[in-house]
Amino acid sequence: MSKNIYVTQPSLPPLDEYVALLEEIWDTGILTHNGPMVRNLESQLCEKLALSNLSLVTNGTIALQMAMKALDLKGEVITTPFSWIATVSAIKWEHCTPVFCDIDEDTFNIDVDKIEDLINENTVAIMPVHVFGAACDIERIEAIAAKHGLKVIYDAAHALGSTYKGKSLLSYGDVSATSLHGTKLFNTAEGGACIAKTDSLHERINRIRFFGHDESRDIVEDGFNGKMTEVHAALGLANLKYFDDVLKDRKSKYHLYMDTLSGVQGLTYQAIKFGECNYSYFPIVFENEDVLLNVMAALNSNDIYPRRYFYPSLNTFEKVVSKQAAPVSESLSKRILCLPLYKGLQVSDIQTICQIVKAAM
Repeated sequence: MSKNIYVTQPSLPPLDEYVALLEEIWDTGILTHNGPMVRNLESQLCEKLALSNLSLVTNGTIALQMAMKALDLKGEVITTPFSWIATVSAIKWEHCTPVFCDIDEDTFNIDVDKIEDLINENTVAIMPVHVFGAACDIERIEAIAAKHGLKVIYDAAHALGSTYKGKSLLSYGDVSATSLHGTKLFNTAEGGACIAKTDSLHERINRIRFFGHDESRDIVEDGFNGKMTEVHAALGLANLKYFDDVLKDRKSKYHLYMDTLSGVQGLTYQAIKFGECNYSYFPIVFENEDVLLNVMAALNSNDIYPRRYFYPSLNTFEKVVSKQAAPVSESLSKRILCLPLYKGLQVSDIQTICQIVKAAM
């Protein structure tokens, strides 16, 4: 092939539209400290997604840390081992202990049937991940949390644009934390957001992201620098007007993959059981790791670079102290591959990718 095809490419607006917003920043001379671009993007996201209490922050990992800090969590946090390392890093940075709950083999999300067995007197929260933008079993998770007096923080890094019961997936939990990284459907190059359940929690998150300052600029609690810059927010504003087109395009290409690969023996796919997914990724699951490695090598030889999201299972990392086995996650992580999926990917590219996958199996 004449070009490299990666698992994703960032969605970018027309350059002249972004430059026009940068010129506004140059005119104001405001680069940070919750400037007009940040406030405008927060307002527009809230309006578009029917949210309230949204705070833009530096990145999705910081968003998770802010959520934990704002909720005063100290103890054990039940989470999934099938995720990016940032899920666990945030827990450890806040001096809590990750406790791994294995996953459902169909949805790839946390297995709700196994959560209560892990709850003890040290448990303070549940941190599920909406894997690949597909909703967890929210009703059951929040019922368990209510029963045991636990907080719920959703790692919704992939979930902007997904819905559950007609509402944004970011609407749920005590806090949802999402990523606006360049790999996501909607991006600010680097960035993230916290969406809080209550006004008071939202206000505290805003203080934490600005060194602990309140509105009078007094330092009222421990905080750090978690602010988004005006330059990043401007990219978000330029991207936001095209988000519906990006979402529509992603869904169409996801289904093209499904139609083209349907009936291929030895392949299975993520089950979307709850709500409407945003089709952030196209993961395929092989019968064993050897087949995956053969397919990956064949794709790489044609300058196509899928990614093994998420490999290995987090409970197997040497740096992650864990006493919990997670056989489903450990098995899935060795057999799952995310194929390229992004706005600029051509139909012919997808057809070529599928041909190579079929031939290599």
